[in-house]
Formats: sequence, C-alpha cells, structure tokens
Amino acid sequence: MMGPAHSLSGAAAWLGVGAAAAAAGHAMPWPVLVVGALICAGAALAPDLDHKAATISRAFGPVSKRMCEIVDKLSYAVYKATKKPGDPRRSGGHRTLTHTWLWAVAVGGGASLLAITGGRWAVLGILFVHLVLAVEGLLWRAARVSSDVLVWLLGATSAWNLAGVLDQPGNGSNWLFTGPGQEYLWLGLPIVLGALVHDIGDALTVSGCPILWPIPLGRKRWYPLGPPKFMRFRAGAWVELKVLMPAFMLLGGVGGAAALGFI
Repeated sequence: MMGPAHSLSGAAAWLGVGAAAAAAGHAMPWPVLVVGALICAGAALAPDLDHKAATISRAFGPVSKRMCEIVDKLSYAVYKATKKPGDPRRSGGHRTLTHTWLWAVAVGGGASLLAITGGRWAVLGILFVHLVLAVEGLLWRAARVSSDVLVWLLGATSAWNLAGVLDQPGNGSNWLFTGPGQEYLWLGLPIVLGALVHDIGDALTVSGCPILWPIPLGRKRWYPLGPPKFMRFRAGAWVELKVLMPAFMLLGGVGGAAALGFI
C-alpha cells in the first residue's frame, strides 16, 4: 500500500487496541491513546526503510535516503543468504527483511529497551522520529509542499510537549508496566503493531508479503503471504483510496470513541 494508507491503518489499529483495553478494564489514559496512535501511524511507514523511493526515505533528508540504501543492501544480503530453492531471484531487498514479524518484534523491543535505559532524551528521540513519520503519512499533502525543517520542528515540539503531558501523574508514562524504572516500556508496543499492520497491508497487494520469515513454507523461506490472487490489488489502486482509507478512518473513529468511553 501507499504511505497514507499505511499510516491510517496504523493509527486505526492502535485506537482499536485502546477500545479493546477499555473493554478489558485496563483503559488507556487519553495521552497514551493519542501518542500511541501517532507512533503507530509513524511506525506503519518504517518497514519501507528498504525502499529508496518510499515516503520514509524523504522524511529526514539525506540521512534517511542513505539509511534506505544501506537497509536495502542489508535486506538483499540476508535474502540471498537465507533463501531456499523455491524463492525467486531478486535484484534488491524491498519487501524482505523489514517486512517480517521478526523485524517488527526486534525494532519494537529495541525501542522499549532504549526508552527504559536511555532516559528522557531517548524517549524524546523515539517520539520525534515517529511523529515526523506520522506527519509525513497522515498529512502527506501538507508535508509535500512544506519545508522539511517545518515538519521536523513540528515533530520536535510535539514530542517535547507530549512527553511532558505523559510525565504528569496518571497520564500514562507507566501505563501497563508499573514497576520501578519501567516508565515508557510500552512505547515498543505501537511500534511492533505499526510494523505488523504495514506487513498485513502489503500482503493484500499483488506481490504479497513474507511476514513469516524465517519460518519456511514448502520450498520457500520468503513465502509471500496474502489472500487469493483475485482479492489482491495494486498499490494506489481505487480499492485502497476509495474503500480501505475511508474504512480505516471510520474504524479509527469508532475505536477512539470506544477507548475514551463515549460508546
């Protein structure tokens, strides 16, 4: 799928988790709901770090462009080193390593570890990166015509202010994990969810997505999971723009209202 649809699906997924948490009697404080939805929206773009033409490659200027080139080469190397006889030849690493459950868990777990060991500046860094990505995905029309510096300033000021809100007693810095030193341990959860939602979205397209790697399926280790081919669509097709994106907005709205106790 395209960047805006990925971000919308990520935000909707976290709002759905918020609704489920409320139904289970462990409601999220509203800052956790908002910040988690924004992080998840940003994280839903991150698997395309293996594609130099993706939205994420433009998000941080030359730094992200160079990082995309490196991750593409790394992903291709891992593909070649681990493929089975049934896996096709490839010329690049897009939709390989970064589009797997293992990558999602590793990145989310790394973010949680960084958050609880790196202190406030680590938390601010995690928020900044994902808020910039959320702006690039959710407000993509405005982001395209504005200066990168303005988007970065918006991400930085939003990260600073939202971290300040979360730090207030009862606002959720220790949501879910309440032990000493476990503040912000939950930050990895929307990152894992965003990456997995991205993978599921890509699995709906014609190419499928090797979500289960490194678990082999038959003669393939990079099996492109997806629904029957007649149900798949091309990225940017009308079904994505006219059906899925409105559905994500509707589901996100319902999930957010349920999470906050309005329905």
